[in-house]
Amino acid sequence: MQLHVFTFNPLQENTYVIWDENSMECAIVDPGNYNSTENQILRDFILNQNLNPVFLLGTHAHIDHIFGNWFVKHHWNISYLLHSDGLPMFHRSEQMAALWGLNYTPSPMPDLPLEHRQKLNIGNTELEIRLVPGHAPGHVIFVNHSDRWVIGGDTLFKGSIGRTDLPGGDHELLLEKIREEMFTLPDDYLVYSGHGPETNIGFERNHNPFF
Repeated sequence: MQLHVFTFNPLQENTYVIWDENSMECAIVDPGNYNSTENQILRDFILNQNLNPVFLLGTHAHIDHIFGNWFVKHHWNISYLLHSDGLPMFHRSEQMAALWGLNYTPSPMPDLPLEHRQKLNIGNTELEIRLVPGHAPGHVIFVNHSDRWVIGGDTLFKGSIGRTDLPGGDHELLLEKIREEMFTLPDDYLVYSGHGPETNIGFERNHNPFF
């Protein structure tokens, strides 16, 4: 499976396009595209790579990770998958956008729920869903065991963790779930975070100051 990252919107969020090289089926993960320029960048990449979008996947429902949902859903008409525990945060998205003075076209509702330990296929590639709350209710990560990487959203960053001072945050729960669901992976698994550069499990297990 191939992966490409874009950094979009005023909050510098990482949007991922992942695709299976055999089928060219792809998923768009946490689309943060914020304006017409960023919409065009995302659309052109998918067209130029001859990709076939099949899923819109959400790690969680904070506003910076769903700015592009409306565009993706209406442009490609693909299923939007989000854990059901994230729905209260999802429903507050318009309020949060107004609070921060950000433009926001309301996201369509999720079509299907994601579940802990669920397996999801994109072409011939399987992703494992793991529930890692603490930064936000219903936060999930996507684990690709074949290629040994994780899309971790705002759980684990290089040298840091996701903030837990927002509504629904729980610092101790986040630490517990990172230990249970991420630090049980092998050291060489790459972690693609929701903001900033990638890291790997071994480095964070041994050097992250929160642990």
